[in-house]
Amino acid sequence: MDAHQDGFANPFNMDEDCTNCPALCDTRESVVHGYGDVGAEFVFVGEMPDAGADAAGVPFVGSESGERLQSMLGDLGFSRSPPDATEPDLQNCYLTYLTRCRHPDRAPTGEELANCEPYLNAELRMINPEMIVPVGQRALEALAIEYTTRAPESFDAEAEHATTVRGRGFELLPMLELERQSDADSEAWVDHVTDNVFGRDYRQTKGRRSR
Repeated sequence: MDAHQDGFANPFNMDEDCTNCPALCDTRESVVHGYGDVGAEFVFVGEMPDAGADAAGVPFVGSESGERLQSMLGDLGFSRSPPDATEPDLQNCYLTYLTRCRHPDRAPTGEELANCEPYLNAELRMINPEMIVPVGQRALEALAIEYTTRAPESFDAEAEHATTVRGRGFELLPMLELERQSDADSEAWVDHVTDNVFGRDYRQTKGRRSR
């Protein structure tokens, strides 16, 4: 944890009673803002909370998909807690979403993505990570618009899984949707980060604050 933060949950004190998307206010249990180390070099961005994250109010927990990611974080040394923890003990990583509220029957609309964009942009500006991990196709396309020179439609999460994409000021490490990953897919992603990211000097000169 960054020395200047008090806790992992919603460390930037974003609005937990947000009503920007009226259609979601009655379907959600929680507004699931980001969670983790505000001095992180790695930020993981999913499309929207699943049922487990919505119930816990913490991204990527409380479900088989969440446990898969938490296990991968443990393999990389980012998590010091078991995969089923609902308040994981993280270091050097931050977990967040494109949209903060869950609708149980559909994906977020374009308007809902736009309503939540300021939250994500603020997190990325304040954290200033080296690596952004888009989890799934929608997150990959959304981040490609802002942080790469490639057309969003040129990206395919399955084809780009376990690769590195150079962006503008960041590198992207695309990941296939967690619910679509096999154990081999997860292992391949962890191996790529271990061998091709940790195995080189991935830190860029961006005037990062001292940690």
